[in-house]
Amino acid sequence: MFDVNFSEILVILVVALVVIGPDRLPAVARSMGQWVGRIQRFVSTVKQDVNKSMELEELRELERKVKAEAVAVENSVQQAGNEIDHEVRQMKQEIEQPAPDPDRSSPPPNPPSPHSLP
Repeated sequence: MFDVNFSEILVILVVALVVIGPDRLPAVARSMGQWVGRIQRFVSTVKQDVNKSMELEELRELERKVKAEAVAVENSVQQAGNEIDHEVRQMKQEIEQPAPDPDRSSPPPNPPSPHSLP
């Protein structure tokens, strides 16, 4: 974020020593350190909250996908069950219908003709 090298820090410290004075410099440095710590904790907390909300949104999206897949599977199972029921009903109807009697449906065999006998 900020690109501050060692020489710039030394210049800032010298200016602070001149402006603030050697008596108050330790107290100001301590309070600045406390403020920096508070800011870092605040930023850390915000980052954690953002990460949690992102993870929560990812979990919600995953839940939506899983529910959609479950509905699709349920529909396909329901459709397969309906098809099986239909086939079973057709088979029952075929079984329950009286089968044509082979003796009645075919013409009676021809009796031997007297010319064919020896």
